[in-house]
Amino acid sequence: MSEQFQDKEFIEYIVKQLVNNPNDVVITRKVDEMGVLIEVKVNPADMGLLIGREGATAKAIRVLVRIIGMRANARVNLRILEPDGGRMHKPESSDQHPETSSVPDAPKEPSMRALESDSDIDAMMKDLQA
Repeated sequence: MSEQFQDKEFIEYIVKQLVNNPNDVVITRKVDEMGVLIEVKVNPADMGLLIGREGATAKAIRVLVRIIGMRANARVNLRILEPDGGRMHKPESSDQHPETSSVPDAPKEPSMRALESDSDIDAMMKDLQA
């Protein structure tokens, strides 16, 4: 690995190990007054693998990028580029509707109910004080 672009090569290696289409991975490195920006573009089918559940994989990669940057005394950021056409949405099946679920909702205990507004919070506080 060349010392100058060690961050780019490191990210490229990690991303290619995670995705199903490693030949579609494109990594670009830009340097400006804010530091180093590494942009990652992958096959649209691999976006979920790269981002992970609740963004956990992407967050972990960003932490590693910052560590590599600290070793080189540079601020390094990672940007994951969305595929052309924006986000992919799963089609909703027409035979299942959440309103007509056959499984009944669990009874809500006062301590377990969702607090959606200020009036809900006020009511919960009165219940707890009583």
